[in-house]
Amino acid sequence: MTNPASRPPSKKRGRRLILASASAARAKLLRAAGVSFAVRPAGIDEKVLKATLKREGIGAEQAALALAERKARAISAVEPKALVIGCDQLLECDREWFDKPATRAAARAQLLYLCGRSHRLATAAVVLEGGKLLWQDVSSPRLRMRRFSEAFLEDYLRKAKGTVQESVGGYRLEGPGAQLFESIEGDYFSVLGLPLLALLAFLRSQGVIAT
Repeated sequence: MTNPASRPPSKKRGRRLILASASAARAKLLRAAGVSFAVRPAGIDEKVLKATLKREGIGAEQAALALAERKARAISAVEPKALVIGCDQLLECDREWFDKPATRAAARAQLLYLCGRSHRLATAAVVLEGGKLLWQDVSSPRLRMRRFSEAFLEDYLRKAKGTVQESVGGYRLEGPGAQLFESIEGDYFSVLGLPLLALLAFLRSQGVIAT
């Protein structure tokens, strides 16, 4: 779902682009696509805001957008002349939201819960300039984990090492985590954490990257 602003700003070459995220995966996607940008994580308390949104009955997609905008807004306040990209991803399974596992044991428990089940990843991105929302997009790919043995899971955790704590699902689809899955429906880049093609289209429309 893409919602460009009703009155987009004029195109300006050389506008500074900032990624308000500490995610190495998102930065890697943008760099691989040839986009020049700076990284400045927002450092907001996501858990408090997420819990509030959950209590209010906000859906996963709208919550991801709200979190992405909050991050971008924090950086836009101190970098008003830059285009600031805010991102967020929520994993929802059986109406429950999951955070990045804090420990290896938490990752193991989460993956055992997801085993044999379908879940979706509400993946949102926004762009702000001078505190104004210019663009937003949210994608919700659906993934189904296959039924795997605990022996397989232990081997996977050994191979994946600390990376299981770096993503909301406890896996990286671009690595050994691919072996956890039976099927995937939706945008591949959104599974990795960023609706990249939609974002690139917006940046082209603004003259930020070459058309």
